[in-house]
Amino acid sequence: MSDNGRESSGPHLKRALGRWDLVALFVVAIFNLNVVPSIAANGGVTLWLWLISLVFFFWPQGIAVLELAHRYPGEGGVYLWAKEVFGDFHGFLSGWCYWTNNMMYVPTVMLYFVGVSVFVLGPGHESLADNKLFTVSASLLLFVLLVWLNIRGLGVGKWVNNLGGIGTGIAAAVLVGLGIVMWLRFGTSVTGADFRIPANPRFVLNSFGVICFGLVGLELASVMGDEIREPEKNLPGAVAWGGVLSGVLYILTTLTLLIAVSKDQISVLQGIVQAVGHMAGRIGVAWIVAPFALMLSISIAGIGSAWLAGSARIPFVAGLDSYLPAWLGRIHPKYGTPYAALILHAVVSVLLVGLNFLGGGVQETFQKLLSLAVVLQLVPFLYMFAALLKLATGQDDGKGRYSKGVLMASGASGLITTILAIIVAFFPAQQITSVVWYEVWMIGGTVLFIGLAAFFFFIYGRRKAAAAAGI
Repeated sequence: MSDNGRESSGPHLKRALGRWDLVALFVVAIFNLNVVPSIAANGGVTLWLWLISLVFFFWPQGIAVLELAHRYPGEGGVYLWAKEVFGDFHGFLSGWCYWTNNMMYVPTVMLYFVGVSVFVLGPGHESLADNKLFTVSASLLLFVLLVWLNIRGLGVGKWVNNLGGIGTGIAAAVLVGLGIVMWLRFGTSVTGADFRIPANPRFVLNSFGVICFGLVGLELASVMGDEIREPEKNLPGAVAWGGVLSGVLYILTTLTLLIAVSKDQISVLQGIVQAVGHMAGRIGVAWIVAPFALMLSISIAGIGSAWLAGSARIPFVAGLDSYLPAWLGRIHPKYGTPYAALILHAVVSVLLVGLNFLGGGVQETFQKLLSLAVVLQLVPFLYMFAALLKLATGQDDGKGRYSKGVLMASGASGLITTILAIIVAFFPAQQITSVVWYEVWMIGGTVLFIGLAAFFFFIYGRRKAAAAAGI
């Protein structure tokens, strides 16, 4: 079926997202407090990495999203853009990596949810987050709930995203506010030496990849392009607001975490609540920990919902294009959502989590899933930035938003930074106990998922070509 045929006669998704829905979606998708502890654990040098990433990766990402969404509007985002600029296989590979990375990333969000939510139960329950049986059970329960809500439709699911955005803002405000009070009352033990590059920068290298990963998300709304009301009008302002808010929040929360807790004592799952508990105890408002954990839990649920909903649109579009099984292109007859893609996402995620729990603890499982997610997530950004370079060096067709100079600078900056971020993700984080098995997981996982992309594309591509030829 041609793209035009799909647009005119295929299943249609409902336009449910307005401008402020998009801003909330960007904030909850980009500003993920769950990655801050694993980054802050590497010390003050990470603040410089945040600034480098914001300038050389995040700003070009905004340019790329607005330029490509303007030129190629519609459902699919990174899948559609790479397909239009580089061809069908590259579009499929871009979309495939964007989708499969979320099969690992969304479970890390569920693990983080459990690590935070146990504080809502009161003091003495924190150790539950290290209990494998409890962690798996609670994560699966939330996962099933989010899948069900998103099957019910973005009209329902978007409220989880919106509540998550509000929860994120409140949680960040409380964290930063406590940090300011601590600084004014007691000063800080953080010195200039904490912001220097350490003698052994191995663990810091991994955090740069995670930082770039933490800054993705501006493209998420365009993945749901057919579900945005007046996208030409609403998307640019939402990108600007969402980007600025997310960047400021990341820097402030990382600095606050460094002030509140020694980098050697930061837990990758509980670091944020850990910091709030420490500061609240010294200030004399320890009662705030439980409601803070509840608000942060709502925020985390919103993060999981946003990425689950957005990434499921990729196999939906690929199913319609006949590069994946056609049943992935089905929409729910009542709710108008890609329910088959959502269910498949959930099933594969559960299997991957179970596989990792067989060989490690909760925090190591979190870090391994996150690192492979970083590599796969950044592959579509290679295509995004390369697309800007191709547009900048091609003939001016008068269809773009930005000049060739802006496209060239953004494309080159973003492409180089993305390549570096992918490379350093293969350096193990400090939570990894076996470097050999980590590298086997990273290299083997990358090769496996890219190999599967080629398999599905060429197998189903032949069937599509045969069908088009009437064979």
